[in-house]
Amino acid sequence: MEKAVKHIVITGPESSGKTTLTKALSKALNTGYTEEYARKYLNDNSTYRHEDLLHIAQGQLQKEKANLYPIAIHDTDLITIKIWSEYKYNQCNSWIIEQIEKQKSENRLYLLCKPDIPWQADPLRENPNNRAELFEIYLSEIQNTKHPYFVIEGEERLQQALTKIQSFTI
Repeated sequence: MEKAVKHIVITGPESSGKTTLTKALSKALNTGYTEEYARKYLNDNSTYRHEDLLHIAQGQLQKEKANLYPIAIHDTDLITIKIWSEYKYNQCNSWIIEQIEKQKSENRLYLLCKPDIPWQADPLRENPNNRAELFEIYLSEIQNTKHPYFVIEGEERLQQALTKIQSFTI
């Protein structure tokens, strides 16, 4: 019998240490990770509109499904795209919402990175001043999924994440 892929999603507002934590966890757990598809898409397309978020979501989901490691680590997921779509455009494509609903039956664990570390400038980042507000939106969205989650904050994020993952029966 094939084992179900288990998903660990690293998420949170911009510049909260998601990618750094994703890569470190992947190395520590000797598993693969899914890169944030939006970053690749936006590097290839310097401007974007609301319609582009559907393409980004489809690319993200395709990358997630291609990660077949027993424990798959994801640098963000569709919830990030939903939040961004609603925050920036006051709407979200129904396909994205439907896919998030489908993921509620998956074995997922969320590590929500708190934006309590210094902002790192990046041409793809847009919101240096409202990270706390966005954090609360992420928290609410994750709670709505009913998936287990842990907030990762302060220093020693990798050790916190490893401790939380080990305490969670996957």
